[in-house]
Amino acid sequence: MRPLLKWAGGKRQLLPALEQYYPATFGRYLEPFVGSGAVFFHLASTGVLDGRTVILSDVNTDLIGCYSVVRDRTEAVITELQSLEQEHRRHGDECYYDVRDTRFNPWRAKLMADSGGDGKLAATRYSTELAAMLIFLNRTGFNGLFRLNRLGEFNVPAGRYRDPRICDPDHIRAVAAVLRRPGVAIEHRGFEAALRDAGAGDFVYCDPPYAPVSRTSSFANYTAAGFASPDQQRLMDAVIRACRRGARVVVSNSSAPEIETAYRTRAARQARIAVHRVPARRAINSRGSRRGPVDELIITNVPSSLAGLRPRMLKAPGPRPKAQGLV
Repeated sequence: MRPLLKWAGGKRQLLPALEQYYPATFGRYLEPFVGSGAVFFHLASTGVLDGRTVILSDVNTDLIGCYSVVRDRTEAVITELQSLEQEHRRHGDECYYDVRDTRFNPWRAKLMADSGGDGKLAATRYSTELAAMLIFLNRTGFNGLFRLNRLGEFNVPAGRYRDPRICDPDHIRAVAAVLRRPGVAIEHRGFEAALRDAGAGDFVYCDPPYAPVSRTSSFANYTAAGFASPDQQRLMDAVIRACRRGARVVVSNSSAPEIETAYRTRAARQARIAVHRVPARRAINSRGSRRGPVDELIITNVPSSLAGLRPRMLKAPGPRPKAQGLV
């Protein structure tokens, strides 16, 4: 199953490497930076999550609100999205900017104001219309990015799509069915709270905003606050503590020197954390020529199921629709 949303740094194309570090046995599954949920949907499709407790969490209010609404009000979201698709077919980019600037951003600002700036409360109050608009903007915006400026406004420009598939009712229903499975929870909470809850027998996958490998490669504005070096340090500390409690943790990140150095410290080694380089493909750059092979890191205390073999860079499983492909 492919994810509902395109997401910067989504892990579909890295799944062949990541799955080598899935623990053979585990109890609960926790994903503190759920994003597109590519690893969750992959695990769910294999059946290994059947009957298990699953906690998907993020501090992105729109992401958690959208997933919750799609799960609980599936048909209403489909109806709204079909209407937006028809409008986009008539007006193209004009429709995109009208939805972004005169509907989504003002409605979102009002929701946040009415919730007193509490992102967790706002996620529980997310409307069907906002969820449909978020999916619409994701399908038609540049590279499917979700980016907020410091004022909390979504500011991604329109993408260059000839005929995007905006509403796929069967796919949305399939996603909703997975999210409704017994034991699956969707929560608005930070990674430290999620990792603090992780203990012996748990499998935790962390896909944080990547540390920049150069001055021009930084992209961490999934929330207005961003994700900077101190956040990466807090994540590493939380990962080490979870590993010491017996959790099986897998983290993906860029091959930025600060990340590789941080996870090779004595404290990380004592927690049995190892750093593995894997080939991936850069999917986001304003210049298409710069979207190419690049090393990423898999940081984990789980031994590889193919120890000693360097994973090959593989394409994401399954066909990629022309205008709806996920990164």
